[in-house]
Amino acid sequence: MEWLTPEDVIRPHLDAREELLWSGRPVQGIRLRGQDVFLIPFSLLWGGFAIFWEAMALGMFFAAAAADGNGAPSVVRIIFPLFGLPFVLIGLYLIIGRFFVDAKRRARTFWGVTKDRIIIVSGLFSQKVTSLNLSTVSDLSMTQKRDGSGSITFGPTHPMAAMLRGTSWPGMGTSASSSFDLVPDVAEPYRIIRDAQGQK
Repeated sequence: MEWLTPEDVIRPHLDAREELLWSGRPVQGIRLRGQDVFLIPFSLLWGGFAIFWEAMALGMFFAAAAADGNGAPSVVRIIFPLFGLPFVLIGLYLIIGRFFVDAKRRARTFWGVTKDRIIIVSGLFSQKVTSLNLSTVSDLSMTQKRDGSGSITFGPTHPMAAMLRGTSWPGMGTSASSSFDLVPDVAEPYRIIRDAQGQK
């Protein structure tokens, strides 16, 4: 899907005689966001402690195994390394994995605006199509940066959506499906949506 234009992806989802007013997609590639000022130090602390715990647990496991010779390892010695493994995986995801997942998700995200609705095609592993009726969209808000890029949010948002945006954290997909995030020229689709709503 990465080689398709936004219009190529959105047009098959249009109704008969439905006119496409605008189509686009997020800024591509690995991106740092404002919340990374907090998330990067947090992820390094989390991941560093988890890796330290796992290294200590494995060191104790092998040291005890060498001391016991051929004796069977105790349950506690096995549980300690296994206990730390999920925390190590979460730490690695927060440190580096989330950047690649976010970039891949944005590579598979496309937007469209018609006179009647907003269309969002997204999905990391399978395609999801979200359609928002313009007549029912409330609390339309735009955030714009100095370079003209920004985000448009449709309706109320989760309190943690801004902090977790871009982390691709499980359970935060609903906020992504009700917004245009990292729009290159955010003022254009915002104006088109407002004009279309004004004609209702």
